[in-house]
Amino acid sequence: MNNMPKLLIFAGIALIVIGLIWMVLGRFVQLGKLPGDIYVDRGNFKFYFPIVTCIVISLILTLISWIIRHFMK
Repeated sequence: MNNMPKLLIFAGIALIVIGLIWMVLGRFVQLGKLPGDIYVDRGNFKFYFPIVTCIVISLILTLISWIIRHFMK
């Protein structure tokens, strides 16, 4: 049970760092408004599906997890 507080502290710090990076890079890269994201606006119906944004975030998280696993060996 001693690992849980450390894990929560690390997760909190990681979220803060990710939030700060997102805030700084958000001025340059508009995640959620990438070419290929689906947006339909018809009258009173709006549908938005950020498929390309999801793929980019997935690739970044995969790369980060691969790097972490590579250095943890």
